[in-house]
Amino acid sequence: MRVLVVYCHPVPESFCAAVRDAAIEAINAKGCEARLVDLYAENFDPVMRDDERRFYNDRRPVDPALEAHIEHLKWAQAIVFIYPTWWYGLPAMLKGWLDRVWATEVAFELPKGKGAIRPLMTHVSKIAVITTCGAPRWWSHVVGHPGRKTILRGIRALCARRCRTMFLAHYMMDTSTPKSRDAFLGQVRRKLAAF
Repeated sequence: MRVLVVYCHPVPESFCAAVRDAAIEAINAKGCEARLVDLYAENFDPVMRDDERRFYNDRRPVDPALEAHIEHLKWAQAIVFIYPTWWYGLPAMLKGWLDRVWATEVAFELPKGKGAIRPLMTHVSKIAVITTCGAPRWWSHVVGHPGRKTILRGIRALCARRCRTMFLAHYMMDTSTPKSRDAFLGQVRRKLAAF
């Protein structure tokens, strides 16, 4: 299976980087092919400009900087998103990547008249989210897990009809311990191996 790992964290030595490495290790150990998109390392521009928005509903993006990202999406059979949860949702960089890359004629097709959006990512049969979160689990549930819903409901709707999903979060990250972080990395390896 071809697995696209979409990683979003600005600090190279962050715990999210350790999560990324554990995930790629688990993917490779299963005999799958992993491809990494590191949004901060690539200095991805998440800002949608005026002309891009004006023509968003009419055509595929024309910015040459997006072509490699679009090709990664076409290549993928599974996608693993790794990011920190900030303000209960996705980092702006990752949200901008979704806005700009998961676009018309790439991830979906808009109806010409009445009708529903037609998904174009039906070759993706698995989506996983692995995140860190400063809040406790209970409070994240009260707030509604907006980031989780964006990916595992909204993005999933553009994928294969029976697309499987997985969600892992290290809650209380701000007060985590070496023991809790090691346990979470072990969980990442085990869950991805089974997924």
